[in-house]
Amino acid sequence: MLSLEEGRKATNFARYVVDSFVKKEKIKSFDFEEVFNQEFGVFVTIHTYPKHDLRGCIGIPQPVMSLKKAINEAGKSVTKDPRFPPLTESELDKIIIEITVLTKPEIIEVKQPKDYPNNIKVGRDGLIVEQGPYSGLLLPQVPIEQDWDEKEFLSNTCIKAWLPPDAWLDESTKIYKFRGQIFTEIKPEGKIKEKNLDGSDS
Repeated sequence: MLSLEEGRKATNFARYVVDSFVKKEKIKSFDFEEVFNQEFGVFVTIHTYPKHDLRGCIGIPQPVMSLKKAINEAGKSVTKDPRFPPLTESELDKIIIEITVLTKPEIIEVKQPKDYPNNIKVGRDGLIVEQGPYSGLLLPQVPIEQDWDEKEFLSNTCIKAWLPPDAWLDESTKIYKFRGQIFTEIKPEGKIKEKNLDGSDS
């Protein structure tokens, strides 16, 4: 995945995109290392500072575009997360930016749905639930932050997909897992660290 230095550059770029888009300034093109031209899924998350309340989270789950383009697209979109009012210029020095770089989602194969909890691990995996036209995703850090076990993680991902909490027990439901590498500002426009799901920092 990314080195700490590459993760810091990626997070700084996400901050630049968010700030520029909110200020209605043109987003410039930059030269990055080769890893930024590789295709990754990525999410950009905004938290308030210092309360750390969620202020937006938008991303591209599948590796369908370069990391650079994915950060650009997610960074612009997260300023208008439909769950929240559009981000304003007065908020820019009161938020912290976090990015999560995703591995390619892999479908979880089980003999029967009740086996799903034994095939995922809180603190390692993120989940995608799909059933017909419905789809929901939760990043790996979410069950840690909410103190969920594997079954609660599955149920809440179903809810995110606008499905009943027990939809993961339906054989028509597809469930994918992925891992994420997380980089975050410690304070607005401040030092950037890699956040490990076991609570340790880089």
